[in-house]
Amino acid sequence: MLEGESMVNDATGLVIYRFAVAAVVTGTFSLWQASWQFVIVSMGGLLIGLVIAWPLARLHRLFDDALIEITLTLLTPFVAYLSAEALHLSGVLATLSAGLYLSRQSARFFSSNTRLQATAVWNVLVFLLNGLLFLLIGLQLRAIVVTIGPASWPAFIRDALVICLTVILVRVAWVFTATYLPQVVSARGQRIDPDSGWRSVLLIAWAGLRGGLSLAAALALPLTIAAATAFPEREHIIFLTFCVIVATLVVQGLGLVPLIRFLGIQADDMPEQERSHARQVALQAALARLDELASEDGVSETSLAHLRSHYEDKLHQVMAQRDGMEEEPDTAMVQRIQTEVLHAERAAIIRLRDQGRIDDDVLRTLERELDLEDQRLRR
Repeated sequence: MLEGESMVNDATGLVIYRFAVAAVVTGTFSLWQASWQFVIVSMGGLLIGLVIAWPLARLHRLFDDALIEITLTLLTPFVAYLSAEALHLSGVLATLSAGLYLSRQSARFFSSNTRLQATAVWNVLVFLLNGLLFLLIGLQLRAIVVTIGPASWPAFIRDALVICLTVILVRVAWVFTATYLPQVVSARGQRIDPDSGWRSVLLIAWAGLRGGLSLAAALALPLTIAAATAFPEREHIIFLTFCVIVATLVVQGLGLVPLIRFLGIQADDMPEQERSHARQVALQAALARLDELASEDGVSETSLAHLRSHYEDKLHQVMAQRDGMEEEPDTAMVQRIQTEVLHAERAAIIRLRDQGRIDDDVLRTLERELDLEDQRLRR
């Protein structure tokens, strides 16, 4: 819920931000014109993103090279954003719709090798970009703090407290209103959004943390306006943005775990039920495919029998655990034992490499297999 809310709020918020900056730069603003342009810019941006993503999904299916496909994923946001901006549409929404479409389709065209490497690349890239944003805001904040005179500090701190409290309290009020108002107004609202309890609603309302996007928006404010004068209150806005980010990350972020404990919210077992059901369906599909392969020429009966026994055992274990007939193993103990076994395997192949009995290419191949097994244990 929070991820979906974040994508929608961030995208639409940046579109409105664009109109707000334009109004300050030009000195004119029309609510009717801005509202109409908002619809055109938003819908057009979403459409452009889908138009770009559809052929790219087909292009991915033509390749089976991780480096080429990862390069495409890195270029796609720029292609979507710049294409939409060239047509005076929302580049942010174009990037959003293209990313959502390709993410949805990626399970069909990414190989396992590409998916593992792409995930690693994007995790590092997102971490570096977030770090770069905080570095930039830190550099600008230092210059801003130097320019603030001693007489101005009380006003700056007062404004920061007011803005931070407003951001937190307005979100709490809005989340409760958006949750319960539809249920009060109509019975249909109750069916669409059944009451999950005020505790869960409060947790969602409290989890309104601000981060990298707010930093990027503040830093993107132009230095000057149309009259070639400085953008009004730019330093003040950057300072307030930094205060809001610190307040939400520190106060709300560190308060999440105590709040969850205080409210007595328990973990949801629905994901585990869905995983169990998905494993069962996947294993049944594997057994059905083995039965189909049994009728083909050249297929070894011994190999089929071995694989069928393997998948039947896995299916029995999944169904037994789902029905409560088989006691769940101590997950922590199993993970520790398997990790020790993997360490022993890794040490053995490293000794073989050090003794010159295998070369580095063989070592890296076996390391990859052990790394994949280690990652599987950690999930």
